[in-house]
Amino acid sequence: MKTQPGTTGSQLTTEYSSDISNVYFEGIVGGIIGAATVAIWFFILDILDNRPFYTPTVLGTALFHRGARLGTFENLNSSFEMAVMYTWVHGLAFCVVGGLASKLLAVAEQNVSLGFGILLLFVAFDFGIVAALFVFAEPVLHALAWPAILIGNFLAAAAMSGYFWRRHPNLIIKP
Repeated sequence: MKTQPGTTGSQLTTEYSSDISNVYFEGIVGGIIGAATVAIWFFILDILDNRPFYTPTVLGTALFHRGARLGTFENLNSSFEMAVMYTWVHGLAFCVVGGLASKLLAVAEQNVSLGFGILLLFVAFDFGIVAALFVFAEPVLHALAWPAILIGNFLAAAAMSGYFWRRHPNLIIKP
């Protein structure tokens, strides 16, 4: 925020709140792009496997039923309702991640020495998601191939990065 000579306190407050709104709006849009990328990726894989909505059904069952019904994945039928419920939660989680990414990018624009650390944080976060699945949700990895999950996360990260790159063309990252 830059202070202009002759501005009043209310003008500064409006400018500051507008900047914050833009940061979080950008984060929500980036999150929706990431969530949609993953959803489309798994929808394509499920269609090719002739099991539409299977992936969000498995993940939704694991999330909402705490894995109680995950004993046999071969018998788990795809459920559009479960897919919609999981997709909603998945989208909200991505919006939170997008908001965090947008806020951190705004900080990195102000202090270029923080950019590389923020980049490393998101790389570690991406691989941490898969590591958490290995530790806490092993049955899910039996139903879903972990390379597909890793590729889906990579595609989402690439799509979100492309969006944020266009929104922050002057961002400089220095180690």
